[in-house]
Amino acid sequence: MKDVSRREAMTKLAAGGAGLALLSLTGATEAGNTMAQSQTPAATLPPAAQAFRGQHQPKPLPFDPAKLKGLSEKLIRSHWENNYGGSVGALNVVEKRLDAMMREKELPAYIYGDLKREELHRTGSVVLHEHYFGNLGGDNKPGGEVLDTIKQWFGSFDQWESEFRKTAQALAGGSGWAMLTYNLHTNEVHNYWAWDHMHNAPVGRPLLVLDMYEHSYHMDYGSAAAKYIDAFMQNVNWEEVNRRHNGARKMAALI
Repeated sequence: MKDVSRREAMTKLAAGGAGLALLSLTGATEAGNTMAQSQTPAATLPPAAQAFRGQHQPKPLPFDPAKLKGLSEKLIRSHWENNYGGSVGALNVVEKRLDAMMREKELPAYIYGDLKREELHRTGSVVLHEHYFGNLGGDNKPGGEVLDTIKQWFGSFDQWESEFRKTAQALAGGSGWAMLTYNLHTNEVHNYWAWDHMHNAPVGRPLLVLDMYEHSYHMDYGSAAAKYIDAFMQNVNWEEVNRRHNGARKMAALI
């Protein structure tokens, strides 16, 4: 295989639009199709890999955003549409770009690696946002088997909640997620601190997810992250958290 210098690789990026930094969400799909078609006759192109279909769709909110306590409808809709919806769109762009870049036989691995990191980052954002919105819309009445598990691992519900709040507050003014997680490997339950969309314990099944990026609360609370955490806790859907918990226990038993 012919060696390609970094300069030549960057030239390829500029000419072919392979780098994500050169893409816009609205034109990325069209750009990817144009690049692939210009390099190989359409009749000889293999079908797109299923892993890179780029067909993700945003999940609708499972609650009425006008009825949450302490979190405005404007905030929730903006968060869902712009941040979560933006990640869904970006993930589709990344997947289609990866499909096109697989055909670049002389493309250096370090260029491809940048996009693989973006794939992981966007996938994490989509998954965690869907968990976040999925565990909102409740009345904060913990119950079921998850409550027993929390008491088992933290001594009491109050002690768990205090530790969960501290974990979230540690991310105030920055970015990240606080997560109550069931580890399918260790069968342990912990509150985990995640700096971005790519941090979680391996085989950790999120049970309760709290978005601590400033976009999730700044519109309502400015920099008062603690007040946002208070509002979030008032709206936890513990039925959904319990469903995730029971599913995690079944999965752990199988593996």
